[in-house]
Amino acid sequence: MLYLVGAVALDTAPFSIDEMERTASADFAVKPLLRNSPPVREFMGEGDDTITLSGQLLPERIGGLTELETLHGLRRAGQRLPVMRGDGRMLGWFVITEIRERHAQLGRSGIGGMLEHTLTLVKVDPAGASPALLGSLISLFGLL
Repeated sequence: MLYLVGAVALDTAPFSIDEMERTASADFAVKPLLRNSPPVREFMGEGDDTITLSGQLLPERIGGLTELETLHGLRRAGQRLPVMRGDGRMLGWFVITEIRERHAQLGRSGIGGMLEHTLTLVKVDPAGASPALLGSLISLFGLL
């Protein structure tokens, strides 16, 4: 497993990713104090922490559409999800803000023989996490 987003495992097959990008920021209030001097910046807290996961699927050969639709459902529901890296490090709770798909080599069904995807996740406060989701994740980890 490369990453676990909620209960969806992102691995080399069937739902693969091959790139990860993380952007984290801090928020500062800018306060000009003296003329001809740089403004003072007051730390206001952590800014957005965004993870972007990209990869390719081969739906007709390997699959991956089920996992993609599951992620779309979680995005539509605004579900807060725990994200864990493959080495077991918990990265925090995130929501899926965007899923991009690019289908190439379209078949008669309209599904691409090769599908490039990008998931964008933004870190959130875990306070709104669903107890039902926590129970399902605990049972999932019990199976490992």
